[in-house]
Amino acid sequence: MSLLQVRDLVVEFPNRRGTLRALDGVIFDIAPGEILGMVGESGAGKSLTGAAIIGLLEPPGRIASGSISLQGERIDNLPPEQMRKIRGRRIGAIFQDPLTSLNPLYSIGRQLIETITTHMDVDHAEAKRRAIALLQDTGIPAAEERLGHFPHQFSGGMRQRVVIALALAAEPQLIVADEPTTALDVSIQAQIIALLKRICRERGAAVLLITHDMGVIAETCDRVAVLYAGRLAEVGPVEEVIHSPVHPYTAGLMACIPDLGEPRERLAQIDGAMPRLGAMPSGCAFHPRCPQAQERCHTARPALEQSGPTQAACWYPHPRP
Repeated sequence: MSLLQVRDLVVEFPNRRGTLRALDGVIFDIAPGEILGMVGESGAGKSLTGAAIIGLLEPPGRIASGSISLQGERIDNLPPEQMRKIRGRRIGAIFQDPLTSLNPLYSIGRQLIETITTHMDVDHAEAKRRAIALLQDTGIPAAEERLGHFPHQFSGGMRQRVVIALALAAEPQLIVADEPTTALDVSIQAQIIALLKRICRERGAAVLLITHDMGVIAETCDRVAVLYAGRLAEVGPVEEVIHSPVHPYTAGLMACIPDLGEPRERLAQIDGAMPRLGAMPSGCAFHPRCPQAQERCHTARPALEQSGPTQAACWYPHPRP
């Protein structure tokens, strides 16, 4: 059984001129212990998907239709107080900038211990023991001593480790990681990726990893979902999507990654830009930029359908090699 089920998720933003549809019919599952990567250009709706799952959509954004279920229980229609109990206890969150996730006025130890005692039935001494163990698990040296330190006393990479420890504090079943390595240098990125993979393996937690970095996806994830203009373009095992993409947008993304073994004068690019929410084209949203678009692509929107080991929303998917 899937741990997380997202079905036909639609997120809208009402404004004076009408309603903007930012996510349109997004559908995917995550199994226990699985890492699902979500990738796409800026503005594709990746972070919005994560925010909808953890119940942190910024007003006036709202879930207009569809459903989000955690272990078979719908969580998208819960009152804020009930959702607050699930967030932290059953769903952990890791954000791009660790400074926005940590209270600068509280010590790291206080933040960890408060999180543990809020969500779990343990006393202060046990919460402190767990906080020290979490810091040790996430690779922070002298963990007991550093409990009394404040966020500004940690480097960027160490702060992100603290945020991961906070996300894991109540032993959640699902972790939503939104660009967790973007603000870090490459060597620290690799450490954080290795840490996420190890924790996922050891604790059996599922992870939704939101990023624009295909290298991070290839290194970390079991499956990948490619998002374009608020719609899913392709979903499938990482190896298949990276090496044998069937959707023209996914193929274009892969072609943009330079191959060090293949000399070329110009880098490949996808011409044009992603459509604005208020000017979404009819039919397939990618057709204005698609090199193989045909008449049907202009008028009819393709559904996400099986194409070999992956699913793709395309009338004319690339043939598999």
